This record gives sequence, structure tokens and C-alpha cells, in this order.
Amino acid sequence: MAKLETFKTAIIGCGMISESYMKSLCNFFKITDVVGCSDIVPERSQKKAEQFNIKQMTNDEIFNDPEISIVVILTEAFNHYALAKQALNAGKHVYVEKMIAVDLAEGEELAALAKQKKLLLTVAPDSFLGAGLQTARWIIDSGMIGTPILVNGICQRGYMLDRADDWIRMVHREGGGIPFDMGGYYLHAFVNFFGPVEKAAGFAKKIDEHRKFLNPHSPLYGDNYTEPCINTMSAALQFKSGVLGTLAITSESVFGGPEKIEVVGSAGTLYIHDPNLFFGPISVKKRGNPEPLIIPYTHAFADRDFRGIGVADMAYAVKNNRKPRADAELGLHAFEIIHKVWESTSTGQTYTLKNSAAQPAAMPTTNLASQAAEGTMDHP
Repeated sequence: MAKLETFKTAIIGCGMISESYMKSLCNFFKITDVVGCSDIVPERSQKKAEQFNIKQMTNDEIFNDPEISIVVILTEAFNHYALAKQALNAGKHVYVEKMIAVDLAEGEELAALAKQKKLLLTVAPDSFLGAGLQTARWIIDSGMIGTPILVNGICQRGYMLDRADDWIRMVHREGGGIPFDMGGYYLHAFVNFFGPVEKAAGFAKKIDEHRKFLNPHSPLYGDNYTEPCINTMSAALQFKSGVLGTLAITSESVFGGPEKIEVVGSAGTLYIHDPNLFFGPISVKKRGNPEPLIIPYTHAFADRDFRGIGVADMAYAVKNNRKPRADAELGLHAFEIIHKVWESTSTGQTYTLKNSAAQPAAMPTTNLASQAAEGTMDHP
């Protein structure tokens, strides 16, 4: 009986998002053998280590362990560059939560370092590998809506200073504003559908830059606060495939929502759920039929939050010597788009992007349950 080769994996960062990743990487995907975790707050890593029956470790212990081959970095964005660089220099394959770094030059350096060392560097988000967005990809590829003409993404949220300290530290810091926090979900989905963006322009700004902390449970309550990062962006995109796109995103909505993607084609319009999710309603409207057609999933990974599927896909990519779907060039491409839209605000220029990305390989269609569907990633 053949036995699956597994990859010893460690997680750095045991904050809010780590729960979802650990449920997937420790308890679901068989390719990843999670052996340890670390955090800047030892109590957090100890709690997660006990919960998932793994070892509490320091970062240095993770980097120096020759048996650990994959490091998953789930810290705030402003720590990604330093930690990913250490992990790559230690000979580890790396998965980084969104986004790849804070400065564009840092992201480019990490991608180049991974290539130099012949290691894989993958970047969140990986929700585009889930059932919903892969079904949307299948609809587009099948010609159901004809020739794609236009894609529109909209994301409205309310990132007010009334949340927990961990949340504030993450999203109200350099590299953490909503275009960086949420933009990757939309841009990874766009490139998954249509391939790379060729040109980008637009506007970005800081709304209500000066305010106070509002949560009386926080030690920062009443302190003055200055927003360091853009919190509203309107982007115009031209894809190499000829599709045109827009992305409107803000953290300053009072009510929040909608969060969705729409694709206009020559024969119909495709309506897609919030790309932050692995599943949700997918529908198509065709000419002459006012009622939307609800499309059933053509892919697996629809029954829960599968954050970590990008790590599993990277492990299978190492095993089979192939390209991972959430590879560094995709993460860097999305990162550059946001930086260039921000830059376009002050220069008025339209930018031809320097860091391109190939359209990721589609996930195989399958009627298998998600557990068995993991095996569809095990291919050259």
C-alpha cells in the first residue's frame, strides 16, 4: 500500500487567523504534518500547541530544525519580510499570510531570494482555490457567459477603532489598510479568472485620518490615533487578455457590505460571492431570462473554511516538482497593483506592471468529497 509523503510544517503567529489554518493543516490535510508553532506572545503559542497537540517552539527553533521543510507565517504584515527572509535563508519553503511584505521592494527581494535558493514562496489569500471561485472559473472557461468583457469587485467594511487590540494592531498599521488586507482576495480571484493585469491606475486616500480609540476595554481608550495607511481605493485595471476591471474598496463604510464580484460577458453576467469565503452563491443571468440561474459547485472544498489549502497545494507542488497555484509571482503581482494604484493618486499616471503572473492552473473538477479531493492536488 502506497503511503503519502508528508512535509513537516511549523506555524509562526498564533493570532486570530491561526485557528482556521491549524484546523486545516493539523486536522484535515494529510500532506502537512504540523509539528510546532510560535508566537511573540508565548501564552498564545502555548494555548495553540496544547489545543492541536503540537510543540510550542521559538522562531529560532523552527528555523534551525532540519526536519521542518515548510514554515507558515501568520503574523501581522509588518513582520512578514523579516520572518520570510529568515525562513528562506534557513532553507524552508514559505507560505505568508497576505500580503507578501509592506514595501514593494521588500516583496520583490523575497521573491528573488526564493528563486535564487530554489525554494517555494507562496502568498495568501488562498480562497480562490475553494469551490466557489473555482466554479466561477469553470463557468468563465466553459463560455457560459460568452466572451468576458468587464469584471467589477466591490468591498465595503467598517474598520473602526472599536475592536480588540490585536485587530487594531493588524489592520491599522503599515501594510494593513483594507486595500492590503482585503485587496488580495479580489485580485487573486481576478487573475485566476483572466490572467495577469497589464496596466493599473486609480485613486487611493485616507478617510478620517485623525481620530481616537473608541473601545473602553482597551488600554488605548481615548488616545489620539493617526491612520498610517490608505483605507479607501478605487482601481482601474486592464488585463493582458483584454478584459477591463474595477476594484472599489473601503474600510470606512458605516454598515459594511456588499462584498462581491460581477463578471460581465457577451452572453451573460456572472455573480460571485465574497471572495474572502471558500463558498457562497454563484449565479448567472442570461439574455431573455430575468431569473438568475443558480449554479451548483463543480469543485470540492465547499463545506468549511479551508484556509491552508494553499499550503497543502504548495506541499504537493514540492512533491511533484510543479508550480504552486498561490506562488510568489501571484502574490507579488497583486501587491504591485495596489502600490501602483496608490502611486497613481499623486502622479496621475497609468502604470504598466513590472511584476506579472501567469494565470494559476485551475483546480480539477470533481464530485469527490473534500477529503478525497485533496488527492486531486497530487499531480505533476
